[in-house]
Amino acid sequence: MKKHYLITICYITLIGSLLPMTTTMAETPPPQMLTTEDLLELSLEDLMQVKILTIATGVEQSLAKAPAVATVITAEDIEATGATNVGEVLEMVPGLHVSKYFIGYEPIYTIRGIYLTYNPHVLMLVNGIPTTRLYLGNRGLVGSEMSVNNIARIEVIRGPGSAMYGADAFAGMINVITKNQEEIQGTEAGLRLGSFDTRDGWILQSHKWGEVKIAAALEFHDTQGPTEIIQADMQTALDKLYGTHASLAPGSLNLQRRDLDAHLDLSTGKWQLRLGYQGRRNVEVGTGHAQALDSTARFAEDRINTDLTYHDATFTEHWDVTAQLSVFNAASRPTSNVLLYPPGAFKGAYPDGYIGNPSISERHTRFTLSGFYKGFENHLLRMGTGFFYGDLYKIKQVSNFGRDPITGKPLPPGSGLLDLSDTPWAFMSENTRQNWHLFVQDTYTFTPQWELTAGLRYDDYSDFGTTLNPRLALVWQTHPKLTSKLLYGRAFRAPSFYELYAVNNPVSLGNPQLQPETIDTLELAFNYRPTEQLQFSTNWFTYEMNDVIGYLASSQNVVMATNSGTQSGHGVELEMQWQWAKNVSILGNYAFQHSQDEERDHDIGYAPHHHVYVRGDWLFQPHWHLDLQANWVADRQRPLYDPRPPIDDYTMVDLTLRYKKSQDHWNVGLAVRNLFDTDAREPSPGPRPNGAIGIPEDLPLAGRHYWVEVRYQF
Repeated sequence: MKKHYLITICYITLIGSLLPMTTTMAETPPPQMLTTEDLLELSLEDLMQVKILTIATGVEQSLAKAPAVATVITAEDIEATGATNVGEVLEMVPGLHVSKYFIGYEPIYTIRGIYLTYNPHVLMLVNGIPTTRLYLGNRGLVGSEMSVNNIARIEVIRGPGSAMYGADAFAGMINVITKNQEEIQGTEAGLRLGSFDTRDGWILQSHKWGEVKIAAALEFHDTQGPTEIIQADMQTALDKLYGTHASLAPGSLNLQRRDLDAHLDLSTGKWQLRLGYQGRRNVEVGTGHAQALDSTARFAEDRINTDLTYHDATFTEHWDVTAQLSVFNAASRPTSNVLLYPPGAFKGAYPDGYIGNPSISERHTRFTLSGFYKGFENHLLRMGTGFFYGDLYKIKQVSNFGRDPITGKPLPPGSGLLDLSDTPWAFMSENTRQNWHLFVQDTYTFTPQWELTAGLRYDDYSDFGTTLNPRLALVWQTHPKLTSKLLYGRAFRAPSFYELYAVNNPVSLGNPQLQPETIDTLELAFNYRPTEQLQFSTNWFTYEMNDVIGYLASSQNVVMATNSGTQSGHGVELEMQWQWAKNVSILGNYAFQHSQDEERDHDIGYAPHHHVYVRGDWLFQPHWHLDLQANWVADRQRPLYDPRPPIDDYTMVDLTLRYKKSQDHWNVGLAVRNLFDTDAREPSPGPRPNGAIGIPEDLPLAGRHYWVEVRYQF
């Protein structure tokens, strides 16, 4: 297979070498001034300049020249496709598939076949600040999905980024950038109504008060969620074992939630202050915390973030300096009993159900200082340091199982609820993590056509020691219509607190001796632009992961986190963009990956080997836009320990129709998602140590559904 990749790459390079050595570049308006009509009229070469990437090196660069394999999705892209949350947006990125976690259907961003249910291998940033939680290494389990109304653009890098961003920039990075005062331009109000009793409302406001630029956003989301049917669950398996009938399956998914998001952005001169609040209420648990349907559990979470940034582009003659202080606090709690197993479970021993009510609160404080030095000819040097203090400051557990905190003996079945918080019998302890880092990066332009970026970052952690991560990126403007890139990077994933410190858990235990996972990735990428209306990209990659954290049996029916494996993978990503006519554009991509557990000589499982995305945008009448997109997900195998057959392929088609006339300020849209009502499913976890499979028929996605929206720009 690798031989075929190299033949393809060499073929593209050969074609490129025969093209004329001239090109022209039209001037384009700044991104915030573009309308959908503007984008359709731009040539693809111009569009590459409009789509700016910042997370590759910390400085704004066009996609073609950035030393990374990247995608930039603009607010106009999001509007055209009818996406209402970040997960729907990201499915258009080659090599990235959005799967679902069984608890709350939280998104799993699978990049290049690297799949884990908690999704700790992808670093998600909001305005450049990490959102990774200490507890599970994910973005939370209580409504982590983000709406898109206040998003200016999303930057995605496939490949490692620890040389700049440290932990968890492993398989890739996603940077969500919110709108500023220039991008909102006045006041926008919107209302969206859709299937599943979904109601969305938002208002965006920008203002300039003297030298102070103000941007504010308030968003509301309320839904009952899809009600697809789960035919069998974990309790179904237990019923067969014990001869009982306690399971709630067949029964519907439980995906109700209500969100409130508020953002404020203040900037003046060299200072910027951002404040945010995200409130989550009535959040249901999908298929249940133990893969047993639970229609009663509800969670709430409050998230507060603030960051203060000082940026002086002329700090001295040669120095451009940035300092930033940020604080993030998240507190989640159940607002009704969480039934791990329903009433009547375990031969009726738990008449009120097997109840476990966890509350988690954590706080992150970060300070970073970095600067660009431009005093050396043909070099742009960046250096930085920073400190992180993470505090998992509250673990609360109220349950009717476990051990009596007074006697230390197991609670008998049928016991009432007991508070095990701050006792040796809680499921894990409160803990802290400290990390300081130092990095250096040099971008050396040694000829007008050649640029080398080299970087190195050193991290010191209080709980597992030090790590050193390099990067090298060689970008060659082979000729004006072909850009070639050779990239290497190493990255690491920090063990989550659950993997380190979980105790008294009936299913899995932590291991304080864990070391971070590491990955080494090599990439070869080409971008070829034969005409102003057509371009192709080819990205080839190979990687090897070491010290992979998995769970191995430590006693009967209990597993423990262990650095136990090696994973390797390779693949190719092909992209095409075609401005077919002045009012029609087509883009598509195909991704292939194969990832293997080296110890077991078996497919890693659950991630698609083949993934195709195609989208067409048509301005068929003045102010009328039609967008049609299709997403094909294919060839998802099971891991070695999962005896079920491969997961069925599916093709999802979405249609969006929009009327938008800037002169009268109205914007009206109608969307149909899953147009052909495809039975699409994402993988559920494999068997427990006792062999039981929680959701044997996998996780059903929503069938055909609709929304209609109206926006008005004041």
